[in-house]
Amino acid sequence: MADEDIVIAVRGAGIRYKRNRSSRRSFKDLFAGRNRRTRPGEFWALRGVDFEVRAGEAIGVVGRNGQGKSTLLKLVAQVVYADEGAVEVREGVAPLIEITGGFVNDLSVRDNVYLTAGLHGMTRREIDERFAEIIDFAEIGDFVDTPYKHLSSGMKVRIAFAVISRLEEPIILVDEVLAVGDKAFREKCYRRIEELLAGGRTLFFVSHSERDLLRFCTRGLYLDKGALVLDASIREVVDRYNADYGTV
Repeated sequence: MADEDIVIAVRGAGIRYKRNRSSRRSFKDLFAGRNRRTRPGEFWALRGVDFEVRAGEAIGVVGRNGQGKSTLLKLVAQVVYADEGAVEVREGVAPLIEITGGFVNDLSVRDNVYLTAGLHGMTRREIDERFAEIIDFAEIGDFVDTPYKHLSSGMKVRIAFAVISRLEEPIILVDEVLAVGDKAFREKCYRRIEELLAGGRTLFFVSHSERDLLRFCTRGLYLDKGALVLDASIREVVDRYNADYGTV
């Protein structure tokens, strides 16, 4: 395939966090330039990560908790930026990488739908046309004008997925948040993911479910201790993980 098929290029990417502070870097650090020395109290959540993604690939990200999976998705979503190396994302991204879906707690469900979809380039008319479909999919019609912060965790996942999966962005990021939803709704979400894949979308899927990884993904990235230890078929990646740790 030609290079123009590449939609994500990650080159030697590393990201550094502080163990005892909420912010990753101080104001002073922003003007001090990058350096690769790890200061006391810091650790590398990811380091030396290299891979490319082509349009239409379905990638499962595998690893134990705390090994860098969610951090990798945040790098691709450009929620955080690499401290070394580079991450190039050439297409728009629809991220469902935390339970809030990026929604604003004090706004109503209705206002959050318009805000989130609008930030991803949808016009008000387009949102008007899809609003009923979004609310119907989420099955929360009685809570449209309720502040988002008053929804249960399951309801937050419902509306966040309903919005994110209706965006036109070519790249979809799904973290483990769908595990919060009930089984029937989760299956409905999975059918929607299959529709998106059939339409040529690119998928990053983080899950601890071997069945789900094998259902959606053809390629796997196995992260361990912040390093990419295997980039291969999803079957090979799952088998390697199981050999190392027992189960996904």
